[in-house]
Amino acid sequence: MAQINTGLRAVLSNPIVYDTFQSLLGANQGRRELVANWIRPYDGMRILDIGCGTARILQHLPKVDYWGFDLSQRYVDDARRRYGDRGHFQCGLVEQATLDNVPLFDVVLALGVLHHLDDDQTLHLLTLAKNVLKPNGRLVTIDPCYVVSQNPLARYLVSRDRGQNVRYPDAYRQLASNVFSDVKGLVDNLAWIPYTHWIMECAK
Repeated sequence: MAQINTGLRAVLSNPIVYDTFQSLLGANQGRRELVANWIRPYDGMRILDIGCGTARILQHLPKVDYWGFDLSQRYVDDARRRYGDRGHFQCGLVEQATLDNVPLFDVVLALGVLHHLDDDQTLHLLTLAKNVLKPNGRLVTIDPCYVVSQNPLARYLVSRDRGQNVRYPDAYRQLASNVFSDVKGLVDNLAWIPYTHWIMECAK
């Protein structure tokens, strides 16, 4: 995973700092839009959240069967403290063997994950997501992206992201199309400041 965790970016490893920073960028509004327009949850939906962070997405979800994985023990501990009775949380990589005895999911989330992964790692995650989805299941992703004629401030902020594999939309789409037969996407700005996102929905 290509990620910078030195200098000022290191403080984002603290769950409180991370969530505060996200809130200042308008993350709550962005999550509401993402849930309503892309995740489209319903009671009982089975959701796998790869790279769940502090699992704040749960604030905007109904009573779902939620499984969250993250590499940061501090993030996972914070998620358990806040939402322990609303989901299953585990620190570590999500691998096929981890989910072999778990029922298939309606939706897999990878929110802000792909831009931390190189192409091979991304294809591995996409394949895993496809394997653990129900026949009509979907993968939903969101990542910073570059676009032509991008707002200069947005480009600067995206270039300063901890993830070191920020791509153009076509690059994200092409990787997903190698695994999924139906790939839809949209360039959007879900924050109150200029910050360009690529949102993608993938189905088998």
